[in-house]
Amino acid sequence: MHFEEDYCYHVYNRSKETLFFERDNYLFFLEKIRKQLFPFCEILAWCLIPNHFHFMIIANKNGCLSTGEKHRPNVQILSKNIGTILSSYTRAINKMTGQKGRLFAHNTTAKQLNFKGEFYARNCFHYIHQNPKLHGLVKKMENWEFSSFRDYLGLRNGTLANQALAREIVNFDVENFYDQSYIILSDKDIDDIY
Repeated sequence: MHFEEDYCYHVYNRSKETLFFERDNYLFFLEKIRKQLFPFCEILAWCLIPNHFHFMIIANKNGCLSTGEKHRPNVQILSKNIGTILSSYTRAINKMTGQKGRLFAHNTTAKQLNFKGEFYARNCFHYIHQNPKLHGLVKKMENWEFSSFRDYLGLRNGTLANQALAREIVNFDVENFYDQSYIILSDKDIDDIY
């Protein structure tokens, strides 16, 4: 993965089967995100569901710096830290479950959103929050604990997502946010996001 400063990305990956088995797994993963990602990017939206995760981020200057490792001189801090999060989380889950090997089915994808314009970013933002509903985990998105959606609704005082920056970048209508969030994206919109 390669990041450019001040560019917006949709970062996602999925597991082969289950990624989060219990509530503590979600909290443990989010703590890793806070420590390893938060200093190197701004998080605009996020969602964790049992078999995958989504983040909408903006890389900052420090995240785009090289790690300075001689054996991998072109690896950026943000990219390395994403790898660190996933490998350490995999070790913890394998220890908990007694499994061995890879937990994630693919390499993590970081898809740049800037080149497609404002509507693409807005669709991605809403899609990330729609994931629990689209996968049949809840009937109402606000009932899913592990998403930034509840923060944007004011139902929780979460600090992971930079809401002010998201309003500026995504340009959603604050007054109609709830109704806009429930407009289900078409299959074409979803295909474009991936």
